Amino acid sequence: MHLHRDEEDDPMGQKTVRFSDLSGQLIMENDAPTRIVIHEHPELADGPVEIEALTDEARAIEKAAMRVAVVDLYFPGDEEPRRVAMAAEAFDKLAIDKPMGELLITARPARRAPRAAAAPAGRGDRINYATIEHAGQPHKGKITDAERQLVRDHLDEINERLAAQGLRTISLTDPDHVERYGLDQLASEQAPAGELAGQA
Repeated sequence: MHLHRDEEDDPMGQKTVRFSDLSGQLIMENDAPTRIVIHEHPELADGPVEIEALTDEARAIEKAAMRVAVVDLYFPGDEEPRRVAMAAEAFDKLAIDKPMGELLITARPARRAPRAAAAPAGRGDRINYATIEHAGQPHKGKITDAERQLVRDHLDEINERLAAQGLRTISLTDPDHVERYGLDQLASEQAPAGELAGQA
């Protein structure tokens, strides 16, 4: 929600004006904004976020909604599943032997994930980025000294895991990454080799 304080009309007081986070349009005083919580999005790094919008904008989202199938893929050798959302119609077409509806009715209930995998170390279901399994993953929270140390000590191993998960890897040539993870020494050690390679 964008807020703007208008003091023109009343120099003795203030008036708060609200704008839609989606369009930037003014939300009139007699219009109640619609709260929108975004749970999953390719650009969403760390947990749900919320925005406010005009009711008409929210209704447009509701109308554009599509039926989806959300599935977890457990590939052999992977420690964690890969969650995929796809159009339900496209997913249904994958069932060739019998209709998807029949397949889902006769399928066995999903096994619960092992306790350790289901609840990474940390509070509740929060991911603990100070572990070798999660260190270096993009997230909004503060980088702890423990995570920095893990990234410094296991950079190649962590980058291999990030690449396998389809996530961005940590680059010693990216100033933001170097600062975020305290990689100054590693970056300076790598720079001469890179410069020599460029001159060769």
